[in-house]
Amino acid sequence: MDRYEGFREFVDARQQSLMRTAYLLTGDAHQAEDLLQTVLGNVASHWAKLGKGGNPEAYTRKALINQHLSWRRRRALAVVTGLDVPDRGESHDDATLRRLALRQALTKLTPRQRAVIVLRFYEDRSEQETAQLMGCSVGTVKSQTHYALSKLRALAPQEVY
Repeated sequence: MDRYEGFREFVDARQQSLMRTAYLLTGDAHQAEDLLQTVLGNVASHWAKLGKGGNPEAYTRKALINQHLSWRRRRALAVVTGLDVPDRGESHDDATLRRLALRQALTKLTPRQRAVIVLRFYEDRSEQETAQLMGCSVGTVKSQTHYALSKLRALAPQEVY
């Protein structure tokens, strides 16, 4: 029996969703690819145990968050600042403008605040699930959510949060 049995199927089935989460955490496609590749390498090394009775998706998502926070603590990553929102007079639709403004505002959050926003609002996780994935208390999730939303409101006041 192959110790990686089922791993390829898991990656094929969940790769796009995991990549979106990694992108939302990092704000950069290349960093997201690196993050996901690193995490999937770690997941592969634990696959024999995860594939038999564990919850590989939950483990992988928690590993994404932990690895992202670890990278941010170890080194200062360049923040994507080239995403200037065009003036309203340009021929872009409002949805694109809102997406660009939100993306730019997300880059200004701390890594923990960004992780909370991604888990709570993008992945629609409960406070309890978010706390478990981030390895912190529910109170920390609540306070980080409050601070993150306050910061987003200040950075992009035209949006509704």
